[in-house]
Amino acid sequence: MTQAAASTTAGAPTAADGTHKLPVSGPAVVAHGKGDLRVEDIALRAPGPDEAVVEVLYGGICGSDLHYWLHGAAGESVLKAPLVLGHEISGRVVRAAGDGTGPAAGTPVAVHPATPGPGDGTVKYPAGRPNLSPGCTYLGSAARFPHTDGAFSRYVSLPVRMLRALPDTLDVRTAALVEPASVAWHAVARAGDVAGKTALVIGSGPIGALAVAVLKRAGAARIVAVDMHAKPLEIAAAVGADEVLNATDAEAIAAVQADVVIESSGNHHGLASAIQGAARGGTVVMVGLLPTGAQPVLISLAITRELDLKGSFRFNDEIDEVITALTDGTLHIGPVITHDYPVTDALEAFDIARNSAQSGKVLLNFTG
Repeated sequence: MTQAAASTTAGAPTAADGTHKLPVSGPAVVAHGKGDLRVEDIALRAPGPDEAVVEVLYGGICGSDLHYWLHGAAGESVLKAPLVLGHEISGRVVRAAGDGTGPAAGTPVAVHPATPGPGDGTVKYPAGRPNLSPGCTYLGSAARFPHTDGAFSRYVSLPVRMLRALPDTLDVRTAALVEPASVAWHAVARAGDVAGKTALVIGSGPIGALAVAVLKRAGAARIVAVDMHAKPLEIAAAVGADEVLNATDAEAIAAVQADVVIESSGNHHGLASAIQGAARGGTVVMVGLLPTGAQPVLISLAITRELDLKGSFRFNDEIDEVITALTDGTLHIGPVITHDYPVTDALEAFDIARNSAQSGKVLLNFTG
């Protein structure tokens, strides 16, 4: 692992007329290969007519970012060239789009990192579910080549369609969780109406904890969170879990008999617990991404209990609902953030982020 010297420019320069000049470059977090993460100064890409320049303030480290660092790949997405990481960001527009669309300069924003696309048109998908479109790209992804650079960069040019204006009353640091909270919101929505029901969340990392918060807001009567470690369970309780269980307590998990289970551990042991903890006729939503290839699953139990097993992948327009819920205070997610590091300390931040026994969501702070 290496770390190069990074620019410490604090804010975009201001012209004599009070407008912002375009910065030339800024520090960015770049994965060069397995075990090779660098903070290096990169040039700002000139914005297109429908793109705004965003000054990134905070960025949340996601599991995919960790995989690119630790393994040089996230699932089947393998690094073939250096990749700027990051898709969970909040910031401020410093140069509005040239065509006059999108937020004005000075507007705080969150980012929807997806660009849906039909691909070559040979793969079917529901028109109303663009998250499933085969040609979809995502910021900070090596799924295609050339790779799609992310937004862990002090300054970044982004299409205005990705930007969501934030009200001044919403803390921009908390807004760095808008993207993962949207993933959790989508997963809970896949379960249907949860009001008055018993919900079980397997895996209480950041997505699991955010799912707990969304379930609480949606009116679940009883929420039980499960994890291997005390810290994630502490966070889950802080955002709304009524009970917490250790993942090794199979008997207690099976006794929950949940109407709805959110599986966010991303391993087959967690999926087994999800199936065992579901009530007959219940629903299991699988948001944790299991490794590629065949996985052992208690499928006979799922069949005889008539469980509905549903996948959940990214999100669509739920981001707008999340911003509204954060603004009106009905979605409580602050405790999910446990650490905040300056971007110059990105290696330390990534190291703590991979330790789920010690951390929840770890943020990179680009503000100073």
